[in-house]
Amino acid sequence: MGKIRLLLADDHKMVREGLKAFFAPTDDFEVVAEAANGLEAVEKADQTLPDVILLDLVMPNLDGIEAANRIKKKNPDAKIIIITSSLEESQVIASIKAGAAGYLLKDSSPLEIEEAIKKVYRGESAFPSRITNIMIKELNKPSKPVSKCTTLTDRETEILKLIANGMSNQEIADQLFLSVWTVRTYVTAILDKLSVDNRTQATLYALREGLVKLD
Repeated sequence: MGKIRLLLADDHKMVREGLKAFFAPTDDFEVVAEAANGLEAVEKADQTLPDVILLDLVMPNLDGIEAANRIKKKNPDAKIIIITSSLEESQVIASIKAGAAGYLLKDSSPLEIEEAIKKVYRGESAFPSRITNIMIKELNKPSKPVSKCTTLTDRETEILKLIANGMSNQEIADQLFLSVWTVRTYVTAILDKLSVDNRTQATLYALREGLVKLD
């Protein structure tokens, strides 16, 4: 495996420099771009197509949640980890709904950061126990019932499970021996049937309905 290409987005230069100093001597990571605000993060993500994006929540011009939304809109397969000091439930849930595959606190150890990046790069999720507890609380809230007319087909349910497990369209296509175009068509149909806007919201539905489980 080659180096994991990273985009660091944080308005504090000291934070970016600290992360770069940590990644520099390793053989696993390469910082390919930096951003000091949300708009710059969206632009750099589009220009460099990094493997994993480390995104701060509180930034000028555009906050991390809106930046994540825009990045995922341009590239649904983008892999984003929110790294912040906030444990506010509303921000955690908003980040997940924006498509973040991981959520780290800035007091995380270097090993925790390294492991989270590798997990997200592999298509898995990376949420520490404090964040998982917030997610479980959200999942336990009453949900709107899905009407029988929007019941998913067996194939759609199968693809939803793979989405919830963090797989990209290409990875799903490879596993199911389908074309990427066919997978995209299924994903669009799934989002439409569930009345959700993105893959992360579909994942929350899959978790709530017991189709997949949090590790």
